Amino acid sequence: MKLGLHTILLRATSTMLVAALAVSACTSTTTPPGASTAPSAAAAGPVSGGTVTIPIGADPTLNPWSPNAFVESLFINRAIFEGLTKPGKDLAPAADLAQSWTVAPDGLSWTFKLRSGVKWSDGKPFTADDVAFTFNDIVLKPDLGAQNRASYAAVKSVTVVDPTTVRFDLTRKFAALASFLAYNAGILPKHVLSANPLTTTTFNKGIPVSTGPFKVEKYTSGQSVSLVPNENYFGPKPFLDKVVFTVVADPNTQVAQALSGDLQIMILDNKAAVDRMKSAAGLVVVARPLVQYYWLSLNQTDSRFTDVRVRQAFVHAIDRQAIIKSVELGYGSIANSPITPALAAYYDPSLASKYPYDPAKATELLKAAGWTPGANGVLQKDGKPFQFTMDVGQRGVLEPVNALIQQDLKKVGVVVDLNTMEWNSYIQKDVVRREYTATVNWWTYPSDPDVFPYYHSSAAGKGFNIPGYQDPKLDDLLVQGQSASDLESRKAVYKQLQQYTSEVLPYLFLWYPQEIDVLSSSLKGVPELGLRDAMHYIGEWWLAKK
Repeated sequence: MKLGLHTILLRATSTMLVAALAVSACTSTTTPPGASTAPSAAAAGPVSGGTVTIPIGADPTLNPWSPNAFVESLFINRAIFEGLTKPGKDLAPAADLAQSWTVAPDGLSWTFKLRSGVKWSDGKPFTADDVAFTFNDIVLKPDLGAQNRASYAAVKSVTVVDPTTVRFDLTRKFAALASFLAYNAGILPKHVLSANPLTTTTFNKGIPVSTGPFKVEKYTSGQSVSLVPNENYFGPKPFLDKVVFTVVADPNTQVAQALSGDLQIMILDNKAAVDRMKSAAGLVVVARPLVQYYWLSLNQTDSRFTDVRVRQAFVHAIDRQAIIKSVELGYGSIANSPITPALAAYYDPSLASKYPYDPAKATELLKAAGWTPGANGVLQKDGKPFQFTMDVGQRGVLEPVNALIQQDLKKVGVVVDLNTMEWNSYIQKDVVRREYTATVNWWTYPSDPDVFPYYHSSAAGKGFNIPGYQDPKLDDLLVQGQSASDLESRKAVYKQLQQYTSEVLPYLFLWYPQEIDVLSSSLKGVPELGLRDAMHYIGEWWLAKK
């Protein structure tokens, strides 16, 4: 495998991430998984057998490119589908269906050498045609609206060189291509989906054909998806007999099931339960830094929010430190840009204190934007009150966070009505159709500062640019970032990008969270990664005999 400069840079970043993990472990009372391993079990080595049960919040969509494949789908899709690359255990892109790759001297094409002898779960051979089909006929087709399509705006086409070689031709340099191919970019079977690649129900909500170490055994809507080992998998046979993803929407129920031993691994959304989890026998709790941030999106089709002074006023009006303290119990830090502290080589810490909680400053900015108090104290402009609705998805911390934001904005004269919705309905309305005024959510992205898919004007509407913010200067910075291939030039571009986004606020940045993972102490072989990335290694997980 060619280790390009970009890969080396990623590894430098990853080293810093590992260092951050070490700091986290030193400052937290949580326990790393290895520390809980009983010496006798660890010494015995991996054993086969057993079932691991993992909670998900809603019915998943078993197609990584479906516009409907969101949080609950990602866990399963990473266990059954494989990309050309995957996140390495050091977070640098590692080989998966591709064994190696090279970049042309001009940076405008990448050639991937595929593994030979790989089969789909139905026994058909995997070839370069499947890779070309996935990208040329799905990802690069604008009308299909594939999930993550915006990530590949620089890709012109994918050419089959021979049955085990493909070439990605680009319209401009794309330094982070290998990282993006490791992130929710599973290859799909041409022989199954050529007629209808994204909406085949028997595939998306049934038993899809895949290449991973596990395959789907059964999909029961509203209840669970069970996986069993894929007998056609090219790698070692998984240790586990079965993996069950069970639909448990309520975080409190997830906590109760973990405490009773019904779940073996989960992300703890309800951080109020951290102490109970830490003190429970048979459970291990781990805090991890994430490439993730929470945001408040103000729809840019609403003229009230196109005034940057209003967006800046809202950030001053929201007590973000209080949110971190109350809903995250301190497991997080204030965000003012899309580059997270986990990407230490690029993160600009000077922005951390840019918008202190300051209701008086917020009032001043709103007044400058033409909003003045009416007789009832509610801000008015052109005879209309400053009042709008925020849709709230029932997921994790979103409900209490929206309530806190509602209270804070009320203090400066802005009335917010909350519209709480079931998660899948919320995703369809706010994320897919963009029928919203304001909403809170989060982004998790590849371990690279390239945030093009979430901010470029081309991603407004159907892409990941949820507020629909369009800005030529920001577009130019995003393209510069993708084209830069050495550390210093990338750092310079992404520092500018952080400074600019903190000023113009395409999203209102809220906080950078830490992930709290809860594992059964009998579950072994899970790498020191966030749970989403650890799913790529589920074939290595095993259960110690009790």
